[in-house]
Amino acid sequence: MSTPHTPDDRAHATSEVQLPTDQDLVLKVIPMPADCNANGDIFGGWVMAQVDLAGAVLPARHVRGRYATVAVNQFVFKQPVRVGDILSFFARVDRIGNTSITVAVEVYAERFSEQGRYIKVTEASLTYVAINDQGRPRPIAR
Repeated sequence: MSTPHTPDDRAHATSEVQLPTDQDLVLKVIPMPADCNANGDIFGGWVMAQVDLAGAVLPARHVRGRYATVAVNQFVFKQPVRVGDILSFFARVDRIGNTSITVAVEVYAERFSEQGRYIKVTEASLTYVAINDQGRPRPIAR
């Protein structure tokens, strides 16, 4: 049998966090009603697409040419995203290989009704690969 959550439990689950200072703010976006599922929460796939866009910002600085998403290594939805949330996407390069770059992305929501307070809603790890004009992997110049 499940025990009901107390107001303190709910507050702890969505407790305010500080935004990262060791990562780059790469994207800010506000989800709209067309991005909702039947429960009124934002589609996970919509969030995933935004994370892929955000994650692609930093590799562009290193690859200097074409690249593509090759893997989503990890994706964790920590809290639901709601219509009107102001989402901030922070990214950092975790690894640069011969042809690929792995990027960590963290997403924080500033709830529409609680401006200035942030909660982490998603975290992910994605790998991008540098490609040539034929779509084949190519080395990343260092």
